Amino acid sequence: MEMMSWVNKICLLFIFLWMQFTVVAQKGKYYLKEGDMYISIEKKINQKELNDFIRQYDLKELSLPKLLESNNDDSLKLAGWSVATNSKTLLLIKKTLQPLDDISNTTYRVKVSSASASSSARFPSVNNSVVYGINHFKTKNSFIVADSTVIFNLNDYLLAKKVVLSGSFNNWNPDSILMQKTNTGWTTTMKLTPGKYWYKFVIDGKWITDPDNRLTENDGEGFINSVFYVTNHTFFLPGYSKAKKVLLAGSFNNWDSWLFKSIPLDKTNTGWIKNVYLAEGTHTYRFIINKKWIEDPNSQKLPNEYGEFNSYLTIGKPFYFLLKGFPNAGKVILSGSFNHWRTDELYMQKTDSGWHLPYVLGPGNYSYKFIVDGLTVIDSTGKQISSKDENITTLIIEPNFTFNLKGYSDAKNVYLAGDFNQWDTHSLPMNKTKDGWEIRVNLSLGKHLYKFIVDGNWILDPNNTLWEQNFNRTGNSVLWLEKF
Repeated sequence: MEMMSWVNKICLLFIFLWMQFTVVAQKGKYYLKEGDMYISIEKKINQKELNDFIRQYDLKELSLPKLLESNNDDSLKLAGWSVATNSKTLLLIKKTLQPLDDISNTTYRVKVSSASASSSARFPSVNNSVVYGINHFKTKNSFIVADSTVIFNLNDYLLAKKVVLSGSFNNWNPDSILMQKTNTGWTTTMKLTPGKYWYKFVIDGKWITDPDNRLTENDGEGFINSVFYVTNHTFFLPGYSKAKKVLLAGSFNNWDSWLFKSIPLDKTNTGWIKNVYLAEGTHTYRFIINKKWIEDPNSQKLPNEYGEFNSYLTIGKPFYFLLKGFPNAGKVILSGSFNHWRTDELYMQKTDSGWHLPYVLGPGNYSYKFIVDGLTVIDSTGKQISSKDENITTLIIEPNFTFNLKGYSDAKNVYLAGDFNQWDTHSLPMNKTKDGWEIRVNLSLGKHLYKFIVDGNWILDPNNTLWEQNFNRTGNSVLWLEKF
């Protein structure tokens, strides 16, 4: 109650200050009236005045330019606003202000903005949720990448006086990367490591997505950005010159071979090829030719559930799984969240002291178990054991963040669940401390959603005022990780 009272006081102070400083732009106005927030914009406002108005009062999430041009109010509704008037000369939108007591009502919730979150945090080039990526351009295969140097190109716009490249790689600075004019358009180069990047072009002050790039993404605030992957692996299948189409499917895309989710390879004079970004870890895959699934003839193999083999590749360093003892065992299998708990793929190797298997995993949060001649056994390497199943072991590779929950000293067990462990309810058991509970996990830079589970009850983080609504209307705590 004390926390909500404090939040309400801040909210009331916020409202008071807004009432004292009614905002008037040349052709735009931002004001309060009878408990409602209003924004009015004259339709004759020019682009620069509109951009200045949006930038000054942090209104990017409303996507006002799109609303003025096309009457598309999706972003408006998402932020809890509604259109009061939309005439030929005036756009008037409003939003009702209410206290923050009712967590189940997003329409009346004052948004707790993460304005402090930097671009590198909002747009991390390497993210646990990004397992793979391919580029999709209209008239070219991709931007050219050589020795970590990416050549960005913009065709046409030859009458422009100034063209700038801006994106997640330079904190969306609209002035720092000037493009050079050519006889066909504009070009510039950037040094980038493998990963996912968001970008736009700024043409004489006007921001546009890349017209040649089919891959775009909403930034969560109503703006669309072009997306480019700096790839780190090339799939190549030699021959098959008479094939009409060759597809790629693997663990990285959940073995999806449907028309709109498949990964088509590009035909060359010597075979079929596709440049792909892959996260650190072990990736199994196969090629599909005329609905027939085949192995990569030049790859390593792992057995699959059909009595055949899948090709696989690794990116990163191996983690050594060890199981001591069991000298008389005939077969020991490693099964975990990293291979969807399969029991027909990872066969461990016998040693003088037990069994071991090197397996490449990227930084992350995992669970696993050993199966000895059909029976699950306890890990003997001293890793943390999940209390739901004493034979399931928690593995955190490169932990970099500690979650703390104060109090709840009488709780029998407390778990952490979030988007970083697919909301698994028992894979991240928290450790009891003298003043509460804690666990150290691996997180990528950027936004994360999470909750604590105390003796089976889901709760928000009481020490974090930042949250957002979920499908069940119970809310999730929000964490922005800007640096390690």
